[in-house]
Amino acid sequence: MKHNTLSYAIIAAALTSSLTVQANDDNFNYVVDRFADIEVLRYKVPGFEDLSLQQKQLVYHLTEAALAGRDILWDQNGRYNLPIRDLLETTFLNYTGSKKDPNYQAFEKYLKQVEFGNGIHHHYSTDKFVPEFSKEWFVAQVGDDAPANFDELLEVIFNPAVMPKRVNQAAGEDLILTSANNLYGEGVTQPEVEAYFAALKDPADTTPISYGRNSRIVKKDGKLVEEVYKVGGLYSPAIERIVANLEKAATFAENDRQRQVINTLIKYYRTGDLKDFDEYSIQWVEDLDSRVDFINGFIESYGDPLGMTGSWESIVNFKNNEASHRTELISDNAQWFEDHSPVDPRFRREKVKGVSAKVITAAILAGDSYPATPIGINLPNANWIRSSHGSKSVTIENITQAYDEASHGNGFNEEFVIDQPTRDLLDKYLFITDNLHTDLHECLGHGSGQLLPGVDPDALRAHGSTLEETRADLFALYYLADPKLVELGLLDNPEAYKAEYYKYILNGLMTQLMRIEPGKDVEEAHMRNRKLIAEWVYEQGKPDNVIELVNIDGKTFVKINDYQALRQLFGKLLAEIQRIKSEGDYQAGADLVEKYAVKVDPKLHQEVLDRYSKLSIAPYKGFVNPVYTLVTDNDGNVTDVTVTYDESYLQQHLRYSRDYSTLPQ
Repeated sequence: MKHNTLSYAIIAAALTSSLTVQANDDNFNYVVDRFADIEVLRYKVPGFEDLSLQQKQLVYHLTEAALAGRDILWDQNGRYNLPIRDLLETTFLNYTGSKKDPNYQAFEKYLKQVEFGNGIHHHYSTDKFVPEFSKEWFVAQVGDDAPANFDELLEVIFNPAVMPKRVNQAAGEDLILTSANNLYGEGVTQPEVEAYFAALKDPADTTPISYGRNSRIVKKDGKLVEEVYKVGGLYSPAIERIVANLEKAATFAENDRQRQVINTLIKYYRTGDLKDFDEYSIQWVEDLDSRVDFINGFIESYGDPLGMTGSWESIVNFKNNEASHRTELISDNAQWFEDHSPVDPRFRREKVKGVSAKVITAAILAGDSYPATPIGINLPNANWIRSSHGSKSVTIENITQAYDEASHGNGFNEEFVIDQPTRDLLDKYLFITDNLHTDLHECLGHGSGQLLPGVDPDALRAHGSTLEETRADLFALYYLADPKLVELGLLDNPEAYKAEYYKYILNGLMTQLMRIEPGKDVEEAHMRNRKLIAEWVYEQGKPDNVIELVNIDGKTFVKINDYQALRQLFGKLLAEIQRIKSEGDYQAGADLVEKYAVKVDPKLHQEVLDRYSKLSIAPYKGFVNPVYTLVTDNDGNVTDVTVTYDESYLQQHLRYSRDYSTLPQ
């Protein structure tokens, strides 16, 4: 059933979907494909051609290191994902029947969904995809080439009761036993894991490692054991290839410090020692002189219901020097923002250290950042490193630009924004205020505040990710309306912030519900964060009529009557969330999440779904990557690295499976 030896010509010939294109900017086709609830875009890499040959080669080898880790995420997301991917792709490539057959068309849609989800579960809701083709049809297509475990794979694909949820966050349930991810072994329970790590932690340790960040917890002889992700350990074949490409990248480093960063990351991949990861993180955050940058490793823990194990991801990027002026202004004034924060002074940082921020151009997205990607990043996650050495924040502006270009004329504002003056405000200021919100969220929000001595960084447990995103968003929202931004020249109108305030409340109260199936709760951390904020300020502002939900011709609209009062409510909630974080008050945090962030009003939900259905706007968007190619002369010397944008969605995924499969199926 292996298909890695198939040629690119065979892959291209098997693709049947016509390419959806949308020319918005100099005839650049931003929209690549549309299926199910997904719209696939491509992004430009402006400025790549201006990099030096050394920098281009550095980017090239870092992108190869990024793509080499693809299989790790697929396996982390579910233990059947790799064999199912192989089965689906091979069946697709070998298909010779009618491409107008409804079963085939449903199969192609399912394949695209699985590729987008890096597995059989939706990337955002984490619900398992439901095939719309028949089991009998699929069995007939596979025929005599069925793998030995074919019946088991069929059960996983077609039985909705098997592995229904990749990440379960339902209160009162064992979040490990009821989650289908592959971060924990068979029979491992939530109480066992919590007790295991509690026994390892030393409350007096002021520089704790990120426990569980790079390991799979399994049970052997009745005891929990960590299988560490490293060379010679779990995922060794993929990590060895990552390391080989990082070693090549190191030869093209821009300076000695950057080379040291890369070599320390290699050391960590070889040892699996989280102290080496901390050393790498410190060196990385202190490298402020290199233009080319990257993340590569087990970083964010949203895929773990307990918020501990990092999903593998990578983004390669370079600094947008011109656009970074605004983020540098923000980071240069970080102490002012911290000192004027509305939180209790006990929870503020007395001295903000090493906060850096820049606007970047993404060169490649990989792992948990592909096809769907964040628009901003703030790292490292370790609180003690952030306090002692600082943090690095980025806004990925070529990604936000692609989103913006692809959304022109989609009818959203006309359907959901209350009146023409508000629509005009959004048209004029939303792009800049949205980017500023991301800047403030990543640079200052995540980088603000401090834990009280002795507080466990994991004290908020399963709600930690939601509450941390809430804290960062509130910090950004509060300061977006501050006159300081006009004083710094970041905004040219003191009323501009209202565009982001309106969009945020509209999204949190209403429009993000388009991503939820009827009858389901809100589960994803960022969606919970936005709902918590919007619902809380709506309720708290009712006595003064700060926010209204008004009915116009049978449709619900958000109306904000007092923007300054709304800002004060943001500040009040920020103070409470920071207190919860600083004191490790799990119960107060859990109460806020369960009251405001989870449950959905079914009537309003259905209205949002009905109104969206008329617009044909995809709830989720993601990307195909550009393709980088080494150019050599007759002697084999590299003379250039070119970037092209003509690869289609399935072409890219099939090529990645052919060229970057590293783990056994």
